[in-house]
Formats: sequence, structure tokens, C-alpha cells
Amino acid sequence: MSAETPDEQTPDTPTGDASAEKPAKAKAANAKPAAEKKPAAEKKTAADKKPAAKKAAAKEPAAGKKAAEEKDAGQPVAASSPEGEKAAASKTEKAGKTPAPSAKAKAKAAPKAPRRRTVSARARYVRTSARKARMVCGHLRGKTVQEARAILAFTPREVARDWSKLLESAVANAESNHELLEDDLIVREAYADEGPTIKRFRPRAMGRATPIRKRTSHLTITLTPRP
Repeated sequence: MSAETPDEQTPDTPTGDASAEKPAKAKAANAKPAAEKKPAAEKKTAADKKPAAKKAAAKEPAAGKKAAEEKDAGQPVAASSPEGEKAAASKTEKAGKTPAPSAKAKAKAAPKAPRRRTVSARARYVRTSARKARMVCGHLRGKTVQEARAILAFTPREVARDWSKLLESAVANAESNHELLEDDLIVREAYADEGPTIKRFRPRAMGRATPIRKRTSHLTITLTPRP
């Protein structure tokens, strides 16, 4: 057996230390981009927040621009918004027309008609029911004093006497208190309201009692000069 010379010796195989260094270097290389990515993500989120704030601040001017664009395009703008009011005002100025007055302004500007004087007389606690009195007073409304007198004189009801007395009282009030002429007066209102009811009882057979209701009413007549 011949001894091996140093030249013929086989080269040393790579040791375990060199193989362990390669994965460590790969991990370090991979770790560096990961660390570099984090600040980029943070910068991105901060950059995204700024446009959101700018968008919120730009909403109000955008509404004005939109109204102006609609105005230029000839589209109707909401009248409730300030842009709509400005657009309506500018249109009226361009057309050279003043805005139409409202109903309230017309009512204020219109001259008020002179109020006609009225004279009334009232009879209270008349011993008749309101229903019977209304059957007569319905014929008196809108009639002159002479016509009302004729109607009451030929009405076959007892309450017509009470209406006749009340009519003469109203005419006397108009002549003495308001200096009005009888020939110029007409019956404007004539109505009857219910008054208190007097309650009585009447004995009947087998010890019973039957109620009796004595009704009353309040009569009113209003006179006014002819228009």
C-alpha cells in the first residue's frame, strides 16, 4: 500500500457551518423588504385620510357649482334652497318684471269695504220651544220690515206674536239709537236658541207620575240698512 500524497487528497466537503449560513442570509434578505413595506403602508393610510377631509370641505362649493350648472343648462332649481331663490330673483331681474304679489299682500292692499251697521233685539225666556220658533223665523230672513210684518200678521202660530213684538223693538232701537230709517232696514238675521226647561210632574193612574217639560227659548232679530 502506497501512502497518499497531499496532492492527491480529495478536497474537503463543505461543512455544516457554511450550509447554515445560506438560509440565514436568505431570511435576512427577505426580512429587509418586509420592514421597508410597513412605512409605505402607513404613508398610504395617512395620504388617504387627507383627500377625505378635502372632499368633505369641498361639498359646499360643489352644491353651489351644481346649482349654477343646472341654471346654465336650463334645469329647474329647488325654490326652497338659497340657490333657487337667487336663480328666481336673477330671472325676474333679466325679464324686467317684478315678482307677483302674494294673496296676503293683495288682501292688505285691497281697500276694505265699509262695514254696515247692525241693530239687534233679543227676547229671552219666551215660553215656546225653539223648534216652533224656528219654523216662523225662517221666513223673515232677507225681508224688509214691511214684508216681515205682513208675514207675521198672517202666520197662524202663537209664537208669531212674540216675533212681531221683537221686530218692533228692533225697529225702535234702529230709529232712536242709530238714527236709521225704517224703510231702509232689512232683516239680516233671525234665529232661536234653546233656553232652560221647566220640569213639572203630573199624577197618573196606579200611583205613577208623568214628567211635563215646559220649554223656553231665546229669540234674536238683527236689522241692517240695505246695501
